[in-house]
Amino acid sequence: MHYANEVALLAKFLARVPTKVLIPEHNVLSTEVKQHEKSLARKLIPFVVRTMYPFADAIVAVSHGVAADLAQITGLPKERIQVIYNPVIFPDLYEKAQEPVDHPWFQPGEPPVILGVGRLEDQKDFPTLIRAFAQVKQVRSARLVILGWGPDRPQLEALAQELGVEQDLLLPGFVNNPFAYMAKSAVFALSSAWEGLPTVLIEAMALKIPVVSTDCKSGPAEILANGQYGSLVPVGDSRAMATAILEVLNGHPKVLAPEWLDQFTLQSSTQKYLDLLDISCKPSHSETMQNLTQ
Repeated sequence: MHYANEVALLAKFLARVPTKVLIPEHNVLSTEVKQHEKSLARKLIPFVVRTMYPFADAIVAVSHGVAADLAQITGLPKERIQVIYNPVIFPDLYEKAQEPVDHPWFQPGEPPVILGVGRLEDQKDFPTLIRAFAQVKQVRSARLVILGWGPDRPQLEALAQELGVEQDLLLPGFVNNPFAYMAKSAVFALSSAWEGLPTVLIEAMALKIPVVSTDCKSGPAEILANGQYGSLVPVGDSRAMATAILEVLNGHPKVLAPEWLDQFTLQSSTQKYLDLLDISCKPSHSETMQNLTQ
């Protein structure tokens, strides 16, 4: 999504229109560049960002970590970059969570399921999660399900076989409704090496599923209130992740304050975008007439 920002700014310049352009940044750009050093396009990102972003009417980062990184890359003052969390919690999330999952592992009486979600690639670091799962299996019965597709699937399958947990690992690929899987899992685990704002953590918390996450840049610490509402473990530390998962499976999850999730709702995010663009939501004529007749 990053390149769409430059395209939008260039389009406004070429069209010579007064349209306001608000550009959002969803990931830690410095880490993206570092992880793809061989890509010329990625190497040019800092230069292009420093050149073009100052012309935006508003700049939004999806987390404070992304904002700090963006300020460093662009040289823009931090107050020029606003932080607005993604609108993650929608009413239909809870409806979709009630749908059945057609797999025997999610039936009553089965061992608890540890769930991971994301593209099967370096950023998500699923090898650490699989290694943590192998350590959990040495202590108690459990299963691991990872939703998503990507180029690293063969390596993940080979690692599971090497660790002897291939019979208890399920890689169903992309699924249309991950929320049904979340709602029926015992713990949600995020093993990422870096993020912008991992919305899957918020979705799991909204469904009252205990979460364990790496303390990566950026997002998890903000979402979990520095570990108050879910366990934070070092990046790449499978032993620490296994210990945190076992804490949850042994009946010691961290308690979430319901009001904490209000900042991630559609209503909250929408209002912040409207305020940033100085847009007033006036009632329509039909709404005004309806109110007058009531």
